[in-house]
Amino acid sequence: MATTIQEERLRWVIPIVTKEAKLVDVSLICPHGKRSLERWVAAYKKGGAQALIPRSTRPKTEPGEIPIHIKERVIRLRKKTRLCAKKLSWRLGKEGVYIHERTIGKIIKAEGLVRKYRVKKVKMKYVKVPLLPGELLEIDVKYVPGTIGDKPYFQYTAIDCASRWRYLQAYDAQTNHHSVLFLEQVRAIFPHRIRAVKTDNGAIFTNYYTSSGKRIGQQTRAIHAFDIFCQEQGIIHYLIDPGKPAQNGKVERSHREDQEKFYERNIFTSFQDLQKKMKRWNMYYNDLEHCGLDGKTPNEYLEEYRLTNPPNVCA
Repeated sequence: MATTIQEERLRWVIPIVTKEAKLVDVSLICPHGKRSLERWVAAYKKGGAQALIPRSTRPKTEPGEIPIHIKERVIRLRKKTRLCAKKLSWRLGKEGVYIHERTIGKIIKAEGLVRKYRVKKVKMKYVKVPLLPGELLEIDVKYVPGTIGDKPYFQYTAIDCASRWRYLQAYDAQTNHHSVLFLEQVRAIFPHRIRAVKTDNGAIFTNYYTSSGKRIGQQTRAIHAFDIFCQEQGIIHYLIDPGKPAQNGKVERSHREDQEKFYERNIFTSFQDLQKKMKRWNMYYNDLEHCGLDGKTPNEYLEEYRLTNPPNVCA
């Protein structure tokens, strides 16, 4: 197979020139046409193989191009007077040279005779807010794929934004009671004080977007059990904006990790089997290096923080 246009043309021309085949016969199977073969044969006889190298068909001159002496006149006038393109067109018009101001602008710009404005580039720099362990935890619920014994189950997830430390727990339902129970378990096992949590706007976390929480004849909503528990424990409860799951990005990203590396690789025979394997998987996750921690594991991060901070600060 020919790799260049010259080789392709020689493939058809050589048999004709060496009289191994007639031009008429070659034109019947050549995809380029008889007229093209005639031109190539004539070019080959006149200049050899070099004549079959394709040349640019771009015109050497532009019919509407400004004459060189007018360009030189524009450049000299610009250097002498420093007038703008519009004033230069007026000045040349008085001399009998009619040229559009935009054309003058292109000429002086090509010669580098325009003012160079300093354009301030706005560089957006992401500022990473440093967080302490326990300062903010993201909490969310993931449906366990499929069913176990014809019954659905739910995975509650809490992840510390500072250390990426995570805690998982599976329940047979998702209710207000389970949300409060899960936060109690997180507080009991997490080695630092939890100052704030962030959740989505689901009914198991808040009544803010549900009409069922309204009292009859009043505009106020009943306080959610999860909010009551947070107030009792001195925990701030943040809500993400509706339809913005990226604001809970750390826990959402961990759910994708669960789906790809845990649920798609395991089969559960019972609810107890799910809890056992989930606990083992969570222990592995907390000992896994994280890019957000510069290669440290969540447990290593928490241990390093404990060693570098007095106990009264951690409390």
